[in-house]
Amino acid sequence: MLLPHGAIVAIADGENFELYRNTGNEAEPELAAQPVPKLDSSNHSGGSHRSSPGNHADSIVGEDAHAAAVATWLNGQVLSHKIKDLVVVAPPRTLGELRKHYHKMTGRAVIKELHKDLIGKQPSDILIALREKH
Repeated sequence: MLLPHGAIVAIADGENFELYRNTGNEAEPELAAQPVPKLDSSNHSGGSHRSSPGNHADSIVGEDAHAAAVATWLNGQVLSHKIKDLVVVAPPRTLGELRKHYHKMTGRAVIKELHKDLIGKQPSDILIALREKH
């Protein structure tokens, strides 16, 4: 895929969030790590998830709250015109939760989604994954 200069690659899972900016050009992208904002996942309710002894709803609620906080931050960046082109990489469940919280402008800014867990990977590995056919 061609990755526009300045595009943001947001990588998330149920607990972590990483950001990269393409500092190269479309044909030869170079990902530079960006500072990760402090997210507030405390004000997002678990919605329909209920916890009881023996199930793992608490961790699911936490993961969903984290995804909602990531989406809220991305929405703010898109709406303030700080992100024009956005690539989102997350495991399938997290990606689904992110989509639930996208503002319509954020949805339009997304140029690619990849359902994969790439947290902690090197920028070169991320670029390889983005080039793969899915």
